[in-house]
This record gives sequence, C-alpha cells and structure tokens, in this order.
Amino acid sequence: MIEVKKDNKNYYSFIVTAKGGNSILQSVSFPSKKELDATLEKLPPLVSKPSVFERKTGHNGKFHFTLKDQNGKTIGTSKEYTSEAGMENGIVNFRNRIAAIDQS
Repeated sequence: MIEVKKDNKNYYSFIVTAKGGNSILQSVSFPSKKELDATLEKLPPLVSKPSVFERKTGHNGKFHFTLKDQNGKTIGTSKEYTSEAGMENGIVNFRNRIAAIDQS
C-alpha cells in the first residue's frame, strides 16, 4: 500500500508499507502533489532496475537502502534492518508492493 501524507508546510510524501502493515520506505518531501504523483507514476518501471537501490550500512551496524531516480536523486529511504539479508528482503518486498499496486 502507498499512503500519501501532507505536512503542515503543504509538502507531500508517501510511505510504502508491506502487507503486514510495516513501513518499507518513506519518501522525501515533495513541494507539490503534482510532483509526488509524477514520481509515483515512474515507480513501477524504475524499481525493476537494480541500479536505483543504494545499499548502506549505518554506523550502528544496521542496514538500509535508498531508492534513487534515473538521475540519481533520492526518492526515499527504507527502515533500518538488523541484517543484510533482511535489507535485501525489504527490497524484494518493496518491488512486489509496487508491482501489485501497478496491476490494480
């Protein structure tokens, strides 16, 4: 599921959640709904490309991934995972959620 939020400064963001309701990815803020919608439309073809996922390890030893667009601009960041395998599973779950949304 993708949940769109609007903050008190009129910026928009989205959260992608897993079937169980856990957050997979939180987007950056977008200055307009039009820009957010354009980004959401680009997600299905974008997530099939391995190069858009940047895998990172934090100073605390936890793992997360960043989703970038075709120009290298950050779209969103995942939650932290305790293992690298968990992060890779998060990427698979994220791709599956976007594919399921695109088909509905």
